[in-house]
Amino acid sequence: MNFQEQIQQGIPTELPQPKPYETNINHAPKRKEILTEEEKILALKNALRYFEPQFHAELLPEFKEELEKYGRIYMYRFRPDYEMKARDIAEYPGKSEQAKAIMLMIQNNLDYAVAQHPHELITYGGNGAVFSNWAQYLLTMKYLSEMTDEQTLTMYSGHPMGLFPSHKDAPRVVVTNGMVIPNYSKSDDWEKFNALGVSQYGQMTAGSYMYIGPQGIVHGTTITVLNAFRKINKEPIGGLFVTSGLGGMSGAQPKAGNIAGCVTVCAEVNPKITKIRHEQKWVNEIHENLDELVARVRKAQKNNEAVSLAYLGNIVEVWEKFDEENLKIDIGSDQTSLHNPWAGGYYPAGQTFEESNTMMAENPELFKEKVQETLIRHAAAINKHTLRQDQGPGTYFFDYGNAFLLEASRAGADVMSDHPTLGREFKFPSYVQDIMGPMCFDYGFGPFRWVCASGKPEDLQKTDEIACQVLEEMIKTSPEEIQQQMKDNITWIKGAQENNLVVGSQARILYADAEGRVKIAEAFNKAIKNGEIGAVVLGRDHHDVSGTDSPYRETSNIYDGSRFTADMAIQNVIGDSFRGATWVSIHNGGGVGWGEVINGGFGMLLDGSDDADRRLKSMLFWDVNNGISRRSWARNEGSVFAIKRAMEAEPNLKVTLPNFVDESLF
Repeated sequence: MNFQEQIQQGIPTELPQPKPYETNINHAPKRKEILTEEEKILALKNALRYFEPQFHAELLPEFKEELEKYGRIYMYRFRPDYEMKARDIAEYPGKSEQAKAIMLMIQNNLDYAVAQHPHELITYGGNGAVFSNWAQYLLTMKYLSEMTDEQTLTMYSGHPMGLFPSHKDAPRVVVTNGMVIPNYSKSDDWEKFNALGVSQYGQMTAGSYMYIGPQGIVHGTTITVLNAFRKINKEPIGGLFVTSGLGGMSGAQPKAGNIAGCVTVCAEVNPKITKIRHEQKWVNEIHENLDELVARVRKAQKNNEAVSLAYLGNIVEVWEKFDEENLKIDIGSDQTSLHNPWAGGYYPAGQTFEESNTMMAENPELFKEKVQETLIRHAAAINKHTLRQDQGPGTYFFDYGNAFLLEASRAGADVMSDHPTLGREFKFPSYVQDIMGPMCFDYGFGPFRWVCASGKPEDLQKTDEIACQVLEEMIKTSPEEIQQQMKDNITWIKGAQENNLVVGSQARILYADAEGRVKIAEAFNKAIKNGEIGAVVLGRDHHDVSGTDSPYRETSNIYDGSRFTADMAIQNVIGDSFRGATWVSIHNGGGVGWGEVINGGFGMLLDGSDDADRRLKSMLFWDVNNGISRRSWARNEGSVFAIKRAMEAEPNLKVTLPNFVDESLF
C-alpha cells in the first residue's frame, strides 16, 4: 500500500509482523510499576478492545510483556512503516483540507527530528504524549482522512472517541488531555490512569498537535535571556548563562544564548539527546571534564564569544565547580522536566544515567530520595552564587517555569523567601513574574506561530518577509509602552533564516499582540489567495497571554488571589471553539506538572478564502484579549493600558475595569 492507502486503512485488518526494539532511538524510561494484578488485567482488556477478537490470543502475551517491561502498552508492532514527518498538505488523503492540516501537524509532532521519544509517541518533557499507543494514532489518522467539514472528531486523552455530526464553523477536532477529577490529580494518579490507557499527559503543544520543535521556545528564551541581562544592567556579550536540560523544550536554551550573544553552559545527563542537539547545531560544543569546561568558559568570556557549551553530566556539579573556581555566573536558571521528577524529568547526582534509569523503575522510593537530596544540593549551590558580592552583584537566578522551585521546596531545599508575600513565596522569581509577564503577556505579546502547509522553505521565507513588513509598518504608530517589544520582534524575524531554527515542519514563531497577529494572518491569507504561497496553519504555544492558568508560571504575576483559578484557560478554549478555530485543545498538567496547571491551545488553517479571513479576525482578537482582560482585572497596569487600547479599536469590546485603591487607606 502507498502512504495514502495506509492512512485510510487505519488499524490493519491483518496483524503486521512484530517490530524489533530499535536501540538507536531515544526511548522513554521504564515507568514504575503501579498497577495491581487486577488493574493489569484491566489495562490489557483496555488495550485489546482496539482489535478484533480473533487477534486477542496473539496480542495478549505481547502487550503483557510490554506492560511488564516498559510500564505501558505502546503497541510497537503497529508502528507505521512510512517515514514519520510533516508532508505537503496535498499528499494527505481526505475530504477536508482542515483535517489534512491536522494530520500534517500530528505527523510533525512525531517526526524523529522533533519528538523526544518517537516510538512511545512522546514529543517532549519526558511524558508529553500525542497518543498513548499506536492504535490510537492509526484510528485518528483514518478518521481524519474520512471526515467532512460538517463533522467534528472528539479526542479523549489520545483516544479518538469518534466523528460526530457538526457544522462548518465548528472545530474539526476537539482535544482534551488529562481532564481528571481534581481530587485525582496527583502524580501517581497519572501513572495509574496512563498505565490503564484511560488518560494521558498532553503537555502543552504535544497533545494538541502544535509543537514545532525547539524553535517553539527559542524565541521566548531569547527574549527572557536578553531581558534578564537588561535587569542586571549588563550586556550579554561576555556574560555567562548557566542552566540545564537539552530535551525537547530545554534544548532551545543554548541556541537562544547564542542569539542573545552570551556564553551559555547547559548541563545534560542523557548522552543521546546531547549528541542530537550537537548534530542539529543547537549547541556548539560538548564537554565531559569540568576543568576543561572552566578553562573554555574563561577563554570564551575573554574573547567575547557567543558560544554554547554542553556539559555531559549533572548540573549540580557545574554550579559547585564554578563556585570553587570563583567563576561568576551572571544569570542562571534550570529547565529540566521537574514537572515529572520521579520518571526521568530530573536525575540525581552521583549516579550514571543508566544507574538512575534502573533505580527509577526498580526502586522508585530510593530514586525519589536521591532526587530530593540532589535538589537540596542544587539549591544550596545556587544560593552561594546569588549571595556572592566579590565580583559585583551575585547571580540573577530565575525559575524557568519547570517547577524547579516548587519541587525544591517540597524536598526541603533552602528556596523559600524570608519575608513571603502573596505570590512571592520563593527567594527567586518565576521568569514570568519578573520578565515575560510584565514585559510581554500583560501587553498581549505572546508566542504566535505558523506552519507552511506546503513544506516549502521558500514559502517560509515569504511569510517571514510578510510578517516583517507588517511589524515595520505597525511600529511607526505603536505607543511608547510597546516599542521595545516591537523592536525585539523585528530583530528576531530578520535574523530567523540565518539562525537555522527549522526542525521538522517549515514553521516560525513570533511574539505578537492581538493587532499584530490579526494583521500578519490577514496578510498571509491574502498572499495565499493571490497564489504567492500555499496554505498556512496558525497556532500558538499554550504558554501565552490567555491560554494557560499556571500559578507558578504563566499567571505567577497575578496578585489578586486568582492565580489558582482556571477560568481564563477554560473560557479561552470555549471562546476559540465558536469563533472559528480549526481545532482546539484543553489540558491538565502542561509544563509544570499534573494537577498544577490547566492550559489550552488552538490551530487554524488559512486557505486564502473570505471565510478564513472572517474566522481569523474573530478568533485571534478574542484569543489574546481574553487574557488581557483577566490580567487587567488583577490590576496589572500594563494590561489596563492594553485593554483600554483594545476597546478604543473595537467598539463592541466592553471590559470591566478595576478601580485602584489608595494603599495609605490600609
